[in-house]
Amino acid sequence: MMNIPSLGDAVPKQGNKITQIIGKFVLKIYGWRVTGEVPDKPKFIVIGAPHTSNWDFVFTIATIFALDIKVYWMGKNTLFRWPYGFIMYGLGGIPIDRSASQGVVDQMVTEFNRRDKLIICITPEGTRKKVAKWKTGFYYIAQGANVPVVLAYFDYKNKTLGFGPVITPSGDIKTDMEQIQSFYSNVAGKYPH
Repeated sequence: MMNIPSLGDAVPKQGNKITQIIGKFVLKIYGWRVTGEVPDKPKFIVIGAPHTSNWDFVFTIATIFALDIKVYWMGKNTLFRWPYGFIMYGLGGIPIDRSASQGVVDQMVTEFNRRDKLIICITPEGTRKKVAKWKTGFYYIAQGANVPVVLAYFDYKNKTLGFGPVITPSGDIKTDMEQIQSFYSNVAGKYPH
């Protein structure tokens, strides 16, 4: 039997036993485990790092299914084209046009403010390529919506998808980002370089 963290009552759930079984099955056949605790909060942002492979998406969706939580995620708008678009929307996808600044932060803050429960997963690198500096949109969304940021990780060395500390933005982005990025310093992505 796979050890999946338990969830509190505040966390939004999907309520689908079939997808829960599928998620647990995928994690089990690939030898992955889920560690840490999902905070018992109705609203938060999950950042997943390091994002270095398309496999990150597969294991994230499997984990979401296994935990039976309702999580939305932002992805480049090209993922939502025919014929896969309806699948991406069904998996909780929100298309983002990265070619122009369209007030994504404000749109997401509005979404958090209008809902009682909402979890959004964001990869701070914004790409699978190695980057010197993370995008900070997740931070400004969290700050604007007054929600915490949960640090989640893909550790391919130990085949672990885990939930780490919960960070509440202080307004000092430089210090907060240093703290956040230091948490990931020993986490190995599939393609670290």
